[in-house]
Amino acid sequence: MIAKDKIDRLVGSNANVIDAEGNKIGSLGELYLDDRTDEPSWATVKTGLFGMSESFVPLDNATIEGGDLRVPYTKDQIKDAPRVDPEGHLEEAEEDRLYRHYGLAAGNAGNADYSGTGRHAGTGTAGTTRTAGTTDIADGETSRETAGRRGMDHDTSRAGADDAMTRSEERLRVGTESQEVGKVRLRKYVVTENVTRTVPVQREEVRLEREPITDANHGEALSGPDISEAEHEVTLHAEKPVVDKEAVPVERVRLEKDTVTDQETVSADVRKEEVEADGEATVHERR
Repeated sequence: MIAKDKIDRLVGSNANVIDAEGNKIGSLGELYLDDRTDEPSWATVKTGLFGMSESFVPLDNATIEGGDLRVPYTKDQIKDAPRVDPEGHLEEAEEDRLYRHYGLAAGNAGNADYSGTGRHAGTGTAGTTRTAGTTDIADGETSRETAGRRGMDHDTSRAGADDAMTRSEERLRVGTESQEVGKVRLRKYVVTENVTRTVPVQREEVRLEREPITDANHGEALSGPDISEAEHEVTLHAEKPVVDKEAVPVERVRLEKDTVTDQETVSADVRKEEVEADGEATVHERR
């Protein structure tokens, strides 16, 4: 079992509670001491949204690793532990239910001297349990008396107060958290497509022209022999299409993230107290 002076340093320091597989369960809440031995026997783990849920876990075989508390139970086993109000004392029946859940022997079962397990505020002497926000509980004081004195802070129907009763209810607090939902990457690859273009081309053709002998060309016509053979050669030219390719940048592509807002509906069960009058007299309600 962990010494009280060692685990005292973790209480109130936002220490994490780690399960047997190394998973974070939640943050360390309250420390509970055995009323007879004044040794740490239970701790609470704050889990859920905003740490609003607290689960009890036994400190048997628990260890301190760095600034965290490691317990030999799984995360699911701790979250599924019986719901017990983490206020002041663990009653014998509550502690027995927790022992059975964790598969431990209920060491206090059937003990007529059982005085409960009380929440530890960080300091205290042997035989005394200190609860947060109240004075020390003396030796021999029963958990019922402790619960009654603790309830005076909330329930004004106790002796010494007026005749009113405070009604409380739970309010739902909803928040958001960011989590990874997927990845998108840019990938460039090469595709081949056929491109057709029309280009004008020019070519030379031979056209035979005949012109009559006139005074203007009479001299050229009679400059050669009267009757002879001759040849005259003309070179023809034609254009042909030429294809050339070059790589040119055409655009820049990047990934940008846009934030869009959707509406999602969440629901949870919340508890509230109702007050009604019970008696033989007729009661009229006035608000």
